[in-house]
Amino acid sequence: MTLRSTSEREQAIQWVRKAPTGSRVEFKGPCRSVDQNSRFWAMLTDCAVQGRINDRRFNTEQWKLMFLHAYAEERGVEIKYLPALNRAGMVPCGRSSSDLSVAEMSELMDFISAWGAENNIKFHDQEELEDA
Repeated sequence: MTLRSTSEREQAIQWVRKAPTGSRVEFKGPCRSVDQNSRFWAMLTDCAVQGRINDRRFNTEQWKLMFLHAYAEERGVEIKYLPALNRAGMVPCGRSSSDLSVAEMSELMDFISAWGAENNIKFHDQEELEDA
């Protein structure tokens, strides 16, 4: 539930008051913005077009997974693994980018920018800033 009004906040308070001991409650900051989402996918596209790892190209979805994994490791977040269905290895199980808060998405994009700077990725938003 996203708290959009005082009455919704009061309803959440009542639910917490009625919750049995041992209940789990999670509060998160606002979800990433539409502008952040657009910039995120533009950055992933720039990485897909310009970037390579071990001379291999990857699509935007693969870059997203690699950055989310590296970002989680950087922040010391526990990364869980599931067994592959064919029993040949493990599959990382992580967060979805759509679940990131505004602040987390900002940090992730800073992480991508830093990686891009180290790997000669020219991001389109940087070009627009330089042209202004």
